[in-house]
Amino acid sequence: MKYLAFLPMTALLLSMACSNDTDPDDHGSGNPATAPVDYLGAINQGKNKAVVDAALLQVNNALGQYQATNFKPAPSLQQLIDDGLLTTLPQIPDGAQWQYDPQTGKANVVPK
Repeated sequence: MKYLAFLPMTALLLSMACSNDTDPDDHGSGNPATAPVDYLGAINQGKNKAVVDAALLQVNNALGQYQATNFKPAPSLQQLIDDGLLTTLPQIPDGAQWQYDPQTGKANVVPK
């Protein structure tokens, strides 16, 4: 009788363990021989994401300061430099570029 209570849980665990679903964010090959390369690739992706996130935070904060002072969104990212809110646009990884929407006043980093 005790075993009947554990039967549904056991079936659920087995179905999850035998699933062919893979993590969509997992870009590794699964090959132990390429594990060091996969690891370094993941480290590089994480570094690039951190650089982009920091750059976006800096630029969007400057855009917020511009809007708070001028009561309208900046017409361009260059305006932030001209007004002294930024000295330059922060560096972003190769293969990416800045995108700015003057209607919303938000900046983004997109692939080239």
